[in-house]
Amino acid sequence: MLSVISEGLELALDPTALLAGAIGVLLGMFFGALPGLTSTMGVALLIPLTFTLDPIVALSAILGLYVSGVYAGSLTATLIGTPGTAAAAATLLEGPHMRDKGETRKALSMTTIASFIGGLFSCIVLILVAPQLAKIALSFGPPEYFALGFFGLSIVAGISSDQLLKGIIAALIGLWISTIGLDPNTGIPRMTFESNNLLNGIELVPALVGLFAISEVLLRLEKIMNSKSNKIRINKTGVRLNELTANTFNFLRSSAIGTFIGIIPATGSGIASFIAYNESKRFSKKPEKYGTGHLPGLVATETANNAVTGGALVPLLTLGIPGDVITAVILGALMMQGLTPGPELFTKHSDIISGLFITLVIVNLFLLILGLLAIRLFPYLLKIKEGILMPMIISLCVIGSYAINNSTFDVIVTLVFGLLGYVLIKGGFPLAPLLLALILAPIIEKNFRNAMVLSKGGLSIFFTRPISLIFILITFAVFASIIYKGIKNRDQKQVEC
Repeated sequence: MLSVISEGLELALDPTALLAGAIGVLLGMFFGALPGLTSTMGVALLIPLTFTLDPIVALSAILGLYVSGVYAGSLTATLIGTPGTAAAAATLLEGPHMRDKGETRKALSMTTIASFIGGLFSCIVLILVAPQLAKIALSFGPPEYFALGFFGLSIVAGISSDQLLKGIIAALIGLWISTIGLDPNTGIPRMTFESNNLLNGIELVPALVGLFAISEVLLRLEKIMNSKSNKIRINKTGVRLNELTANTFNFLRSSAIGTFIGIIPATGSGIASFIAYNESKRFSKKPEKYGTGHLPGLVATETANNAVTGGALVPLLTLGIPGDVITAVILGALMMQGLTPGPELFTKHSDIISGLFITLVIVNLFLLILGLLAIRLFPYLLKIKEGILMPMIISLCVIGSYAINNSTFDVIVTLVFGLLGYVLIKGGFPLAPLLLALILAPIIEKNFRNAMVLSKGGLSIFFTRPISLIFILITFAVFASIIYKGIKNRDQKQVEC
C-alpha cells in the first residue's frame, strides 16, 4: 500500500505534471468565466494536445481544467450577473447582491475558498469510499431519479423568497419550454412548429446566457438611458476568519450534498448547488436574509458545485459510468491513454490511480492559490465604462452561444431568452425557478414515464423502493412546511388588521 502511494506521489509531483496542472487551472478559469465557453468545450479541445503525454501529465491538465472550469463560472456570475456555466446559476441568488453592496472582494474570496473546500472534501470521499458509494449510485433507477427531480422542484419555494406564486409561474414556464423537441420515449416531435432546429429541444447554455446575461445588459442599458446607473463600490475587505468558522457546518453539509449528487449519474453541479442553497436556508436562523447578498447562501452554492467534481469521478473510475457530459469526455481521455475505467483499473494501474487521486488534490490547491491571486484583478472589470463593457458582454454571449454547436439558431435562442428574462424581471418574476425547471424537467419526465413502463402503470413503484420513498417523503414534508408557513403568515396578517 505504501509503495503504491509512494509511486503515486512520484508521478503527481513530477515538475511536468505540476506545470500541466497549473496550466489546466488557468485554462479552466478562461473557459469557465466566459459565458458559453464551458469546461466541457475546454476539455474537448485540450484532449488532442495530450495524446503524446504521459498519463498523469495529461490527466493533470484535464482535471485542472475540469475543476477550475466549474469554479470560474461563479466569478462572472457575481461580477456581471452572467454565469459562465450552468453550475454557477445558483450563484446569482447571492453573488450580484453582494457586489451591489460593495462586497465584491469578499464574495469572490469566499467563492474561491468554498470551491476549494468542496473540491477537497470530494477528493477525500473519492479516495476513501469510491467503490462503496458507486454501488449505491447503481441502485438508482427511474423511480429514484424521478423522486430526486421531484424533490428538486420543491426548492422553487426556497429560491422564490416572498414571491412564491410568481416563482411557481416561472417554474411552470420552464417546464413548458422543456417539452419542446422530440418525445423522449416515442420520438414524436412536440411543439417544434415543423422546425428542424427545435427537434433537439432548447439547449440549456444558450437559454442560460440569454436569461441572465442579455436580460442584465438590457436592464443596465435601461438604467443608463434613465440616468439611474449607480457606480458600484469595490470594498477591499476579504473574508474574515470568524466568517469561515461560522460556516463550518455549512461547508460540511454542502460538500456532502455536492459529493452525493455528483456520484449519481445524469445530475450535475446545477442541481447540487440549488439543493445545498435550499438546505442552507432551511437550517438558517435568518432565512429572510437569503436572496439579499447573504454570505452563507454563497457558501452553500459554491461548496456544493465544486464538490460535484470529485463525486462525479466515483462512478467514472470504479464502474466506467460517466456522471455527466464532461466526465464522458474525460472517459474518452482515459481510454485514449490506455486506461479502461472499472475494477481492474484499481488493480492493474494502481500507481496511476494513486497518482490521479493526489493530482486531484494538487489541482484543487492550485485552484485556491491561483484563484485568490486572480480575484485581486477581476473586480476591476466593474470599473470599465458600461458603454464599453456592455458591448463586450453581448459579443461574448453571441460567440459563446454560437460555439456550442456552431449554430446561428443558438444565438437566436440566446436573444429570445434574453428578451423573455427582461420581461419576467420587469414583471417581478424570479428567473431562478425557471432555470431550475429547465434543468430538472428532462430528468422528471423521462424517468417518470420509464417507471410507469416498469410498473405497468402502477404508482406503487415510487413507494416500495426505499430511496425513492425517502425522497418523496422529504418532498411532501417540505410542501407541508410551506403550506403551514403560508397559513401562519395569513393568520398573523389578519390579527394585525
